[in-house]
Amino acid sequence: MANGIVIIPTYNEIENIESIIRAVFLLEIKFHVLIVDDNSPDKTAEKVKELQLEFPEKLFLEIRKKKSGLGTAYVHGFKWALKKEYDFIFEMDADFSHNPTDLEKLYVECSDNGADVAIGSRYVTGVNVVNWPLSRVLLSYFASVYVRMITGMKIMDATAGFICYKRNVLETLNLDRIKFIGYAFQIEMKYRAFAKNFKIQEVPVIFTDRTKGQSKMSGSIIKEAVFGVISLRIRKFFNRL
Repeated sequence: MANGIVIIPTYNEIENIESIIRAVFLLEIKFHVLIVDDNSPDKTAEKVKELQLEFPEKLFLEIRKKKSGLGTAYVHGFKWALKKEYDFIFEMDADFSHNPTDLEKLYVECSDNGADVAIGSRYVTGVNVVNWPLSRVLLSYFASVYVRMITGMKIMDATAGFICYKRNVLETLNLDRIKFIGYAFQIEMKYRAFAKNFKIQEVPVIFTDRTKGQSKMSGSIIKEAVFGVISLRIRKFFNRL
């Protein structure tokens, strides 16, 4: 049995879902995959069910009633994975912006090199982003600068969503208190781990923008991140994180 599981939230990812699942299962290190689908109208979940017939012991599916945000999808997946007693729990996008082969780097960082949280980082060795417009690169990069200024974390890629957590990290954090759902969710998870003094390590990866399907970025997600960071810092100051 694999001791690592890759959680992939989906909403209308029919163009990518089969390819990304197969790519994970071709890796030398063996992982299981959990798809958390928000009842995609394009029948993403139906395709996953078909693939479960081929991969019955390592592909799992949770279907939620409606689109409820990235953060709540991951929290749903985290709780599921903890109940199943996986040791290493991963976040990864469905659209190949995260290269599945880099899962092995994150795994080794946690399993062999002592990290509690391993982040697939776009900015730890410069700017490693492909196919993004300059405006998007600047927004993402300076969002991390802003987060470092407000929180005191030294993480170069605070909004990264390609991550490995050791199970004890997720067991220690109170998942029911996670508040945010977009970019701010990724920041909140890292900040809570930082506040608990877990060892967070960044691993350089190349981020490639999706070529199929539609981005889920929105103005409300950006707004949540900007104001969410301040609220996190205030809550920690008053010991209410």
